[in-house]
Amino acid sequence: MPNIAAFRGLRYNLGHVGSLSDVVAPPYDVIGPDLQKSLYQRHPANIIRLILNRAEPGDDSSISRYGRAARFFKNWQQECVLQLDPDPAVYVYHQQFDYAGHSFTRRGFMARLWLERFGTGAVYPHEETHAAAKVDRLRLTNACKANLSQIFGIYPDPTNDAQNLLEDAICGCTPVEATDHLDVVHRLWPVTDVETIAELTLLMGPRPLFVADGHHRYETACDYRDQLAGNGTLDPTHPANFVMTMCVSMNDPGMIVLPTHRLFEGLPFLAASELADRLGGCFDLTPAGEGAAAAGSIWQTIEDDAEQDQIGLYTAKDRMWTLARLNETGRERMSQVAADQSEDWRRLGVSILHRLAIETLLDNRNLPKPNYVHLIDEVVQGLESTDCPLAALVMPATLDHIRAIAEHGERMPAKSTYFYPKLLSGLVINPLE
Repeated sequence: MPNIAAFRGLRYNLGHVGSLSDVVAPPYDVIGPDLQKSLYQRHPANIIRLILNRAEPGDDSSISRYGRAARFFKNWQQECVLQLDPDPAVYVYHQQFDYAGHSFTRRGFMARLWLERFGTGAVYPHEETHAAAKVDRLRLTNACKANLSQIFGIYPDPTNDAQNLLEDAICGCTPVEATDHLDVVHRLWPVTDVETIAELTLLMGPRPLFVADGHHRYETACDYRDQLAGNGTLDPTHPANFVMTMCVSMNDPGMIVLPTHRLFEGLPFLAASELADRLGGCFDLTPAGEGAAAAGSIWQTIEDDAEQDQIGLYTAKDRMWTLARLNETGRERMSQVAADQSEDWRRLGVSILHRLAIETLLDNRNLPKPNYVHLIDEVVQGLESTDCPLAALVMPATLDHIRAIAEHGERMPAKSTYFYPKLLSGLVINPLE
């Protein structure tokens, strides 16, 4: 069972830095060069200098961006830019945002989560990870000895008992607040009442937790803990036994999952008729429109249908869109080519797209990483501005898919889900010393 604990977080001293909005940042893995530059310019103590320090001229093995991040981190604590909270707390975290013409508030809380390797307890992954990203995050953890960003975990709670307990605790309290570059409003309240935290711990104990985002950071935290254990510097009370985690109920009204569409590279340029020949009778195919701008109406059809087995495919050679729906022949072929996976996994839209359509029928298993985009406007812009031979519109995995597939001990293809909005880095830091 997941074991959570309160902790004394390091937080920005607003009397020193001014606006919290000026010093926070999205997770490192969604920050491109332009946003990195903008965040560097926004404030000299922006968290970007820790989570994604840029390379500088003259860097070598002894002076690197990891070492520079560590020096910033140490100096900011000595200068009281960052201050340690006086009491252990659980941090209630709300995100207010707009999507598709509606306003949402996603509610959760940050706590320390006891680390256990995937497959050994009640903490489950849902996507694959990559070794290079874990090497990068371990170097940063070794340099700074802190969780600079939180894991994002989701848990089942049909009546939202755990979160409602915390909502009662913060009633009437004033939060600290930040607005990010996408106009999402982030609010944070520390809860230090011992009885409330004890009750929360009991409520969370029996529940499984599924990592929604931050798989690389979770596995890095396990590696760091094991590294300390191997050095003989770890005891049961050491903070490195835990990782800072944002916990959100799967039943929270603000919990939504957005699609991740694909713009492929490395494939041959095919016309819609050639694509139909290659898909080999595994899909029922319907011409659906011409030109990049037709993506909006194609996606509306797929989204309204809300079935995992329907995919929108764009062939750049003739600028045509095709709706492809898996048929019985395709289901049988999918069972053959993914016989090592569960039926839940085989029914997933991204699994059908990658395992059956791309890898098997189009015979491409070692493609470059696609350009992943989330909004239809990004699809249209990408098709109009890049030489992309094939694009795919695909339904996201649902929360039920995540739970079912994770409990089978499986992981979804990369970018099966997109949890919006992203959590901010810099609201709270979890020291590991």
